[in-house]
Amino acid sequence: MYRLEDLNPMQREAAEHREGPLLILAGAGSGKTRVLTYRIAHLIAQGVEPSEILAITFTNKAAKEMRERVAALLGSEGYGLWVTTFHSACVRILRRDIDNLPGYNRNFVIYDTGDQQSLIKACLKEENYDEKKFPVRSVAAVISDAKNKLQDPEEFSYKAASYFEQKVVDIYRSYQKRLKSNNALDFDDIIMLTVQLFQQSDHVYRYYQDKFRYIMVDEYQDTNHAQYRLIKLLASEYRNLCVVGDDDQSVYGWRGADIQNILDFERDYPEAKVIKLEQNYRSTQTILSAANAVVKNNESRKEKSLWTENSEGQSVVCYVGSDERDEASYVVNRIQRLHELEGRPYNDFAILYRTNAQSRALEERFMKEGIPYRVFSGLKFYQRMEIKDILAYLRVLYNPADQVSFARVLNVPKRGLGDTTLQKVLEYADEQGMPVLDAVLEAEYIPELSTRAKKPLIAFAHLMQGLASFAEGARVSDLVEEILNKTGYKGILEAENTPEAETRLQNLMEFLSVTSEYDDKAAQAAQNALNDGVEEETVPGLSGFLEQVSLVADIDELDQAEEAVALMTMHSAKGLEYPVIFVVGMEDGIFPSSRSIIEPILLEEERRLCYVAITRAREKLYLCHTEMRMLYGKTQYNQPSRFLMEIPSELMTDIDPLDPPKRRPAAPAKPIRRRDALSDRTIPLGSGSWEKDFGSTLVIKGGEAHQVGEKVEHATFGRGIIVSIKGEGNQAELSIVFDSGIKKLIAEYAKLTKL
Repeated sequence: MYRLEDLNPMQREAAEHREGPLLILAGAGSGKTRVLTYRIAHLIAQGVEPSEILAITFTNKAAKEMRERVAALLGSEGYGLWVTTFHSACVRILRRDIDNLPGYNRNFVIYDTGDQQSLIKACLKEENYDEKKFPVRSVAAVISDAKNKLQDPEEFSYKAASYFEQKVVDIYRSYQKRLKSNNALDFDDIIMLTVQLFQQSDHVYRYYQDKFRYIMVDEYQDTNHAQYRLIKLLASEYRNLCVVGDDDQSVYGWRGADIQNILDFERDYPEAKVIKLEQNYRSTQTILSAANAVVKNNESRKEKSLWTENSEGQSVVCYVGSDERDEASYVVNRIQRLHELEGRPYNDFAILYRTNAQSRALEERFMKEGIPYRVFSGLKFYQRMEIKDILAYLRVLYNPADQVSFARVLNVPKRGLGDTTLQKVLEYADEQGMPVLDAVLEAEYIPELSTRAKKPLIAFAHLMQGLASFAEGARVSDLVEEILNKTGYKGILEAENTPEAETRLQNLMEFLSVTSEYDDKAAQAAQNALNDGVEEETVPGLSGFLEQVSLVADIDELDQAEEAVALMTMHSAKGLEYPVIFVVGMEDGIFPSSRSIIEPILLEEERRLCYVAITRAREKLYLCHTEMRMLYGKTQYNQPSRFLMEIPSELMTDIDPLDPPKRRPAAPAKPIRRRDALSDRTIPLGSGSWEKDFGSTLVIKGGEAHQVGEKVEHATFGRGIIVSIKGEGNQAELSIVFDSGIKKLIAEYAKLTKL
């Protein structure tokens, strides 16, 4: 049973709101998930049918947490409620109604990144494009961006500006044609096709518009144009749309997220009520004050400031290392001391960095010290070779037209069938307009197919026929075991008897754990639906399992209970929290990146990312940078991050409380302050050693004055921004960030033009 009295006043106001649009600006750690679940419970208590509510979030992990909380509040009264991700919701809609779109049927499969790249390679070959000039990843990124903007190949052809994009138009057309012939969707199709379905089929659109009278969207600041358009279509009739988000945590612009969706919500819905959740339940006030001080420097944001009833906590510790190895040694040493002195388990700690390449020095140090760690975003379980092999078998059995999965399994295990045989089969299937698995049965009639290839090809066809018959009505677990046994896949690994083969067998056994869990949940869901007399809208069996696997996000695989230090990018850390956080690489050119320093919009997103990183910490926060760093094979001498300069000195220290007094260096009598040329505000600096690198000395040359923060142009390096000045007069050394990196120039010879 839920009690609104358990909420603070602003949370309760949001939970009790019923009719009309609602914008909940929820700062980090302010209890937004609790507010959403209580709002759902309150709506149902007020007589709203659970099936009329759609609650959308971004990850399966977040959706699962929300479902569990709703179940704890309502029990069986919440059955029929949709609490899901954008993609899962759209797959359910498409599985029911995609046949209203020409050329699609409900037995579609969903291609992952690897499948998508394989198909694009085939398109490049068909169009006679050089893969070196048109890298597969780059082409895939352009196509993905077009789909997130709801641009089909024809519309994209009108918007293509560069030479590269104009050439991608043909690849995009070929790619979509092949997807459709395979009855397959890529990840971006899922939302784009749902929007197209609503636009092209009025009765389908009206059905879902009427069904979902109350819509809630979490993390609204991360929505892209396609997601924004989808929600706007669904909410256009009843306008009972509640969006929850924090513009200060919008950090996915690089993958299409549009911060304007949340900033302009009141323009889209003038009658909207706006509620701010600013009380934080996670962090100390010192950590929150540091985060507030950084993010307030952004211009494109809604005004808010986090506060807490928690303790002030210890100061933010700032460490300056000589290089990346010194930085790694310091971080690992701090973790060891906190583990020993305070008894903290290793999963209390997380290390955040801007790019994955920064993990190398840290990993080496952890291995040397024998401390357990886990690098988040390593090789994912579902990307392992043996798992992809079995999934490909399942996909072909479910969708015989899936040529990408067919190509993967044809010679796995080895059957003596090479690329030439595969190509002949695929060409025959295309010419005859039949599913590729049916084409294999007609191997005798495939032109130019060698006699040597026909026998194993026909044997493969009979194997798949037998597996298809077994699959009818079978549990997914039983089908996987049948595949492993009938194909000989398991036997070959057992006979190999190597450590690598043993690891692969263990992964396959873990995969059977996944299928067993799915089978049990599917059976329970079906029984619940039968008992309650409710039509079950989820798809059980093989179809539902393949959807579940296709929609698993990397973040969902992180086990925070694992006794290991977590290493991850700042982007990956969003939505997580740890008692102790280390942020490394706090240097201009790394964080913020070189490019963002001269692009105001990008710099604001980097600043929001800094805000996210800081607010992951509950109790202790360490910010680290180095005087020099080897990265990407080059030695870099970067200035300390400008974000460090934005944190008030009274919140920071270079003296870790862990160290005994006799080892502590003397602190300066009072903080040093400087004028920030970018914002014309006085920013206090901490007591760390970084201050010596930042001068604000004016350089006089030819009657012109140059100063830190000034935008300039160089004849060779292009546009840049001055980040530091050392010395005075014509011989002063200017450090300037250009697109190509940081350059150090002597004022007299720089020949700079002010912008």
